[in-house]
Amino acid sequence: MLGSVSAMDLTYLDHAATTPMRAEAVEAMLPFLTHRFANPSGSHRAARDARLALDEARDVVADCLGVSPGEIVFTGGGTEADNTAIVGVLGRRGGIPVCSAVEHHAVLNVVEGRGGRVVPVDAAGRVRFDALDEALAGGDVSVVSVMAVNNEVGTIQPLAELSAAVRASSPGTLVHTDAVQAACWLDLAALSPHVDLMSLSGHKFGGPKGVGVLRVRNGVAISALLEGGGQERDRRSGTHNVAGIVACAAALRATTNERQTLNRRLRSQRDRLVDGLVADCGGVRETVERAAKVAGSAHLCFESCESEELLFALDEVGICASAASACASGAMEPSHVLAAMGVDRGLARGAIRFSLGAATTDADIDRALSLIPSIVERLRTRRAAWVATR
Repeated sequence: MLGSVSAMDLTYLDHAATTPMRAEAVEAMLPFLTHRFANPSGSHRAARDARLALDEARDVVADCLGVSPGEIVFTGGGTEADNTAIVGVLGRRGGIPVCSAVEHHAVLNVVEGRGGRVVPVDAAGRVRFDALDEALAGGDVSVVSVMAVNNEVGTIQPLAELSAAVRASSPGTLVHTDAVQAACWLDLAALSPHVDLMSLSGHKFGGPKGVGVLRVRNGVAISALLEGGGQERDRRSGTHNVAGIVACAAALRATTNERQTLNRRLRSQRDRLVDGLVADCGGVRETVERAAKVAGSAHLCFESCESEELLFALDEVGICASAASACASGAMEPSHVLAAMGVDRGLARGAIRFSLGAATTDADIDRALSLIPSIVERLRTRRAAWVATR
């Protein structure tokens, strides 16, 4: 039981926070949690078996990204991959980092904390090219980091054009993308030629938590964030999480194979959810137009509602959603993404992120549409009564 709601009644619409593990990932992982437990850094036959599995997983991930296996660095998650990309470049090259104002804090905090420049965005959350040019004109920029897909509102950044702009204005500057939210929606192999570094996180596409990937283009040298045993070609020391890495690779392969079909289905489900809520609730605004974002993203602002209240009411009936990124929603911090996009603060107070994924069913959408309008109406009525007494 989850609170007073049974697992059978759970409507999970928070896939941008984490996804259920794919069956392929669980199946791939289990042997390495049991009898194939050896450390791949050893020299005996059990260790060699683990090393072979690690190498095969690296090949799979590289193939999905359209790069060579030597460019793949396994990390402990997306945050570590982002940190390693930025700090690793600065440690080797020095200079100034640049990022967009809507980055995940795994990038934004690192850039701001090291005296970097933050580039503003437009109302859809896309980087402003004029502001990027201005940031580059300041000189000594070693790395520019722009996420492929925004984790909160789902906006797709025009990475090819952004990368070309960086190359034209500041030859030699490296380009990093936090692609943690992109694997389910975008062809990563098509993105790879435009960037020097790319971060992924396994649990965002059906793999386990605690496993990430950093792609480092051949010829790009970075300093290690973690030092010790010299694993990953001295780019990330630490005993490999073989079970997690194998499962991550299996999930990425399945996601890559199913991406087009999944996008079609989830776009239809997302549209039905949003259209239904807009029609039945009234006073609901889509934060970003659908053409500018990924198929699984339904970020809405509910007028005359408070995100925290609405999330609590949704949770009581077993509907899982969030108000911002999963890292911040527990603390109910104001959304830096919506602020950067210029969303009215009053409207942003009623922001909810519904995010769909491979496990989303038509029944999930039906249940959400049957319950959410009455919840919103009840909260608005309560709020109106409270305002009337003041």
